[in-house]
Amino acid sequence: MSPNASSTVSSPPRTIRIGSRKSQLALVQTYWVQEQLQKHFPDREFEVHTMSTQGDKILDVALSKIGDKGLFTKELELSMINQQIDLAVHSLKDLPTNLPEGLVLGIVTERENPADALVVHEQHKDKQLETLPEGAIVGTSSLRRLAQLRHHFPHLTFKDIRGNLNTRLKKLDDGEYDAIILAVAGLERLGMGDRVHQVIPPEVSLHAVGQGALGIECRAGDTEVLELLKAIEHLPTAQRCNAERAFLRQLEGGCQVPIGVNTTIEGDTLTLTGIVISVDGKRSVKDSIRGSASDAEQIGKELALRMRQQGAQEILEEIFAQIERGEDFAEKVSRIPNS
Repeated sequence: MSPNASSTVSSPPRTIRIGSRKSQLALVQTYWVQEQLQKHFPDREFEVHTMSTQGDKILDVALSKIGDKGLFTKELELSMINQQIDLAVHSLKDLPTNLPEGLVLGIVTERENPADALVVHEQHKDKQLETLPEGAIVGTSSLRRLAQLRHHFPHLTFKDIRGNLNTRLKKLDDGEYDAIILAVAGLERLGMGDRVHQVIPPEVSLHAVGQGALGIECRAGDTEVLELLKAIEHLPTAQRCNAERAFLRQLEGGCQVPIGVNTTIEGDTLTLTGIVISVDGKRSVKDSIRGSASDAEQIGKELALRMRQQGAQEILEEIFAQIERGEDFAEKVSRIPNS
């Protein structure tokens, strides 16, 4: 080499560290994101770092009692702020609508089926939600599901259920419950789509904000990561979820409040339907709005303001007061497991 030739050697690309919860579903989702990024950028390295969140550790208390501000995200967010990881993969329904300073929702990936699913004990395999016998015990940890199902099926008994997906399915199969309600997307991502006994239609249960989509959170100023993430963004899903999250944010609700949504996009037209419902299922406000998908956030805000004027605010204030008092929303039921 000529003494005048440059001997500068470029440094290798930075390794991107991906944060994830330790649950089986979280890891499946995170490794999928890692795989997609690796396909688009084969010369880069993407490492997965796992950690437990508060929501993973407290399994004997109803979610509504411990609050939901960062319940499944706080530890991951602190690791991003402290530069220990570069991005975090979330089930978007678990990600609060207001993020810590310095962090942003980088992208949203293509949505799986956002509907709720009925999963039944073997003895009820010939039943649907509407034909379950009076007093049948249905497990759910979601006030949104609880309230909507109570409205349509007041003859059923609802009992809180916590734990990861496998734990919940075992409690069902052991006979503690006659049926449980789970997300279709979670079951399908874990290869358990055969456990979906009935996909619950939106006429019965509007889904959670962001349900079925993955949200990838990162530092606001990390332009390198934000640019890499664009390769796996799905714009129609992002528009639908932006409308849903703006609706929830404007109502000042959280993922543990009985607020349900449904969104569709046809051409450039986005339609958003929302519901706010009392926990006993007896009072609700439901409405729809449509507009340009490019104005998704404004659509969500407008629907929330309209529904507030229709009485949604009073329902929410009552629910917040009930949560503050530590009320139990599901029935206290004991059941001897089937032999």
